[in-house]
Amino acid sequence: MKVPLLDLKAQYKTIKSDIDAALIRMAESQNLILGPEVELLEKNLAQYLDAKHAIGVSSGTDALLIALMAIDLKPDDEVIIPTYSFFATAGVVSRLNAKPVFIDSDPLTFNLDPEKLESLITKRTKAIVPVHLYGQSAEMDKIMEFAEKHGLKVIEDGAQAIGTQYKDGRKVGNIGHIGCFSFYPSKNLGCFGDGGLVTTNDDDLAARLRILRVHGGKPKYYHKVIGGNFRIDALQAAVLNVKLPHLDSWTKRRQENAGLYTKFFIEKGLAETEGMLKYDDKNKVLLPEPVYKKYDLKYYHIYNQYVIRVQNRDELRKFMTENEIGTEIYYPVPFHLQECFADLGYKKGDFPVSEWCAAETVALPIYPELTNEQIEFTVDTVKKFIK
Repeated sequence: MKVPLLDLKAQYKTIKSDIDAALIRMAESQNLILGPEVELLEKNLAQYLDAKHAIGVSSGTDALLIALMAIDLKPDDEVIIPTYSFFATAGVVSRLNAKPVFIDSDPLTFNLDPEKLESLITKRTKAIVPVHLYGQSAEMDKIMEFAEKHGLKVIEDGAQAIGTQYKDGRKVGNIGHIGCFSFYPSKNLGCFGDGGLVTTNDDDLAARLRILRVHGGKPKYYHKVIGGNFRIDALQAAVLNVKLPHLDSWTKRRQENAGLYTKFFIEKGLAETEGMLKYDDKNKVLLPEPVYKKYDLKYYHIYNQYVIRVQNRDELRKFMTENEIGTEIYYPVPFHLQECFADLGYKKGDFPVSEWCAAETVALPIYPELTNEQIEFTVDTVKKFIK
């Protein structure tokens, strides 16, 4: 049995007629830059995310970049970010000649550890960028408390977390000053290429973001600030307008798939419970623990990825590939060990939780169209390797 890591063709088949009609409509209209399709998407997403403003941009990376530009990040300003994340989280800080300051991960969620946050704040700190990794919210109350105490901006990296709820029901991206999202095809809500979104409840920030995404020009050809070409394609907006009404049902299925993984791993003796704390038994798998489940939230974890922790991770992944099961490693080298950040002075051992995340975790298939049989086969294959 083949189990791909992701099967976008399976999703496309379920909405083919609506997607095809939208693509043909765009081809016939030739209204391809901003325009009514983008405006409709922004309206729909603002409503979905409970945000006052939603601004479509060219990618999740550009969402982060334009957000930092909007808060007027200056060279030599410092931005606190988790060392365990996708490269864009750190890359955009350096592209603006600011300094990324890394922080270790929480061992349960893999999000930044807020208990380590205040010690990293200096007079040069301008912002904090929490990442809602794999679809589960960071601990936003503590992060916002420190931000308010020290007068810092909070830019939420929700690239993997569209629709995720925090413990009081607020949706991520609507808690900090700006929220950033990605519509990369593998995301829960993915377009047919690159696309992204920034959200804010601040009218002034929203106005600045809209100007920055069109080279800083308002009106056209008149520039008070320097921006960039950060527009989302109208074609991608049309695809997303078709997909958005299906997002909650797709997320629900991801959660059901995660529940099945948990059930099978426990029933087959590979795990005792959910949770990612320290372990010694090489014959056990540690499962993701949705820490906000106790708050009975509908979308406490949207499972953009289902990530387990195992010993002998690399050997397990090779075994899964041999058995035609797709897996992925997110992210094998934390930022503090990347060659491009060597001049920041970090070394191996500085962030131990992030380092074992990088060394011992692997993502299993979790997309909505997975069958129960594929999920059980995946667990059985893990058991063959471990036992």
